[in-house]
Amino acid sequence: MTVLKLKAVGNSTGVILPKDILAKLGVERGDELFVVEGPDGITLSPYDPEFERQMDGARKIMKKRRNVLRALAQ
Repeated sequence: MTVLKLKAVGNSTGVILPKDILAKLGVERGDELFVVEGPDGITLSPYDPEFERQMDGARKIMKKRRNVLRALAQ
């Protein structure tokens, strides 16, 4: 278990993430993290959940209309 400490950053409060946590998330300084609220609490994710939901819809359409898309690509 990793314990994170809140620190003052100007007029705000920030959290410093250790290198091993950054590596597990696959992010580095300057990247964005999304705060996702779910039934188990709050999760930090490098992926935008709204974009992922939209991509799931697009994948379903692409699978259903594969032949039409193939013809359009030619």
